[in-house]
Amino acid sequence: MKLQQLRYIWEVAHHELNVSVTAQALYTSQPGISKQIRLLEDELGVEIFSRSGKHLTRVTPGGEEIMKIAGEILGKVESIKQLAQEHSSPDKGSLSIATTHTQARYALPAVIESFIEHYPDVALHMHQGTPAQISQSAADGEVDFAIATEALELFQNLLMMPCYKWNRCILVPKTHPLASIAELSLEDVAEYPIVTYVFGFTGRSKLDEAFRVKDLKPRVVFTATDADVIKTYVRLGLGIGIVAHMAYDAEQDSDLVALEAKHLFKPSITSIGFRRGTYLRGFMYDFIERFAPHLNRDIVDEACTISSREKLEEFFSSIELPEY
Repeated sequence: MKLQQLRYIWEVAHHELNVSVTAQALYTSQPGISKQIRLLEDELGVEIFSRSGKHLTRVTPGGEEIMKIAGEILGKVESIKQLAQEHSSPDKGSLSIATTHTQARYALPAVIESFIEHYPDVALHMHQGTPAQISQSAADGEVDFAIATEALELFQNLLMMPCYKWNRCILVPKTHPLASIAELSLEDVAEYPIVTYVFGFTGRSKLDEAFRVKDLKPRVVFTATDADVIKTYVRLGLGIGIVAHMAYDAEQDSDLVALEAKHLFKPSITSIGFRRGTYLRGFMYDFIERFAPHLNRDIVDEACTISSREKLEEFFSSIELPEY
């Protein structure tokens, strides 16, 4: 059994079983990958992939178990490389982050600016996607950190650490009837068509929960993943906007009014997650602390020793989170 063979089966499984695409990604040949997979299956005496002719169709049950261990082994190999680099070049390397548009556009710029200034030799890569895609990328080891509000809890091998609390605001044109109400109620909001985030994005679940508890049925007429897009359609008169308060800029959005809504919705919590067993380099600890100052190295290291999600939540419950 060779490490290269484990890499091949892992990559094929994460390229939708497309050997040609995998070969291109790994800068090698399709026949070479197919041959090595066959040799590994022959050695183990079990099929890792089911086939239809020359095409792979699915990962077999036995292959799923092999794949899980292969992922752990490849993760350990990557940790060895990171450890060696930490000793040879502590301020050089790369850091990859997967996050949503809202985090990338509003929460991260100042953090990234200061990080790059301090670590000019660390290449920083940002990937944007849905919360589920972000979490999957971190769980598979494709990125170092996932930063999101939704979906991180779906992956058991992710260590999640809460960063800050945030809430929403209602965006309306200055002449809108809601702009004259001193304190909005959910009933007031439910009277108008709503433009907001796609389900599963940026704390959308808390929004839906608030209406459900009040037995109200909001008229969501348009959804998007991007707060700037939502604001565009509010300006067009499609409906009132419900966005993260951080997405409102008093100068750039001076034609809109941001109405307070934190009394209407429970706060959401943005977390940073990484795959358990990841070797954290010094600049990775520093990035976490720059983004969430309460997550210093000692706190992160202690969190890494807690395997139970319930105990981890209990551990962080004593920490007062900042509000964005």
